[in-house]
Amino acid sequence: MEDNTNQLLRDIHLAFIKVHILYHASKEEVFGIGLIEELGRHGYKLGPGTLYPTLEKMRKSGILTCTCRTVQHKQRKYYKITPAGRKLLKELKIKLKELYDEVVKEE
Repeated sequence: MEDNTNQLLRDIHLAFIKVHILYHASKEEVFGIGLIEELGRHGYKLGPGTLYPTLEKMRKSGILTCTCRTVQHKQRKYYKITPAGRKLLKELKIKLKELYDEVVKEE
């Protein structure tokens, strides 16, 4: 039973992480290590093995774009939100507000 609970918690955290990524990508271009640091400030312990496949799935789904640039002689991928991503983020903000109002604000 505990394994199922842990997996469910991981799934929920990953959903929150995706919302964070969309939000930050809507404000400016983001990149892997920068996102790991930013998410760490929110209490998420996330490694490249989780983040990069998540970013790639989000790119393939059409909510992020990716461009490569050389920074200090290394290739770095930068991600930015797409119009479809902005639409999704707008919908998520509505749902998050409803959830917050019902679950948190009522306490």
